[in-house]
Amino acid sequence: MVRNPRRRDLRMKTDETHPARPEDLDADGASPWPVRRTMQHNRDVKREAVIRAAARAFNARGYHHTSIDEIAAALNVTKPTIYYYVANKEQLLLECILTGLERVLEPFRRPRAPGVSARERLNEIIRHYAQAIASEFGGCMVRAEDLGLAPESMARIKELKSEIDQSIRRLLDEGARDGSISTPDPKMTAFALAGALNWIAHWYRENQSMTAAEIAEAFVRIFNDGLTPRIAAAARSKP
Repeated sequence: MVRNPRRRDLRMKTDETHPARPEDLDADGASPWPVRRTMQHNRDVKREAVIRAAARAFNARGYHHTSIDEIAAALNVTKPTIYYYVANKEQLLLECILTGLERVLEPFRRPRAPGVSARERLNEIIRHYAQAIASEFGGCMVRAEDLGLAPESMARIKELKSEIDQSIRRLLDEGARDGSISTPDPKMTAFALAGALNWIAHWYRENQSMTAAEIAEAFVRIFNDGLTPRIAAAARSKP
């Protein structure tokens, strides 16, 4: 009987993408094939590396002046490898932007520890936001509107940016209620906070004297203390 080699190849590929069965284990109990969970983890790590490399290239040369070939060369892989993870360069840019925005949103979505005031929560948010903007994804985030993305991509980006804005406003409102924050206009305060933090992407470079964490702490001090001298502020607060 003549065996079908194509059917055998198909069976081998199927075996490689499924967890090992007990009968597949060797005498020591170790499977020669990786389980699906490990393969998915490796794929996620490689996909993240592609997105990071793209973000760095877009920041260095600009989106329109960066080719997929250059991104592949930076990773020492071929162009088809990049296309295994994304359909085209626009999708790669969108993934860079969404990755950055999700980083900004991550602390908003975490449950808050008991006893933490809105002011303390806001300081945590500012630190996280500043470091996200100072990362390789910051430049893509703040320039998203100028890069000619498709309307459906821009709609997703605006949705996440709106979530960030509304989350800051809610935190400011909460701070006004618990007495930890004083702001006459939460909307304008939220605009000022986000605008100042977003601008970090325009001037921050990794080789500067301050690290991203140090810049984040500096922004916390500025937003907490403002520009009013402490003595004058204390004098005005006396009856």
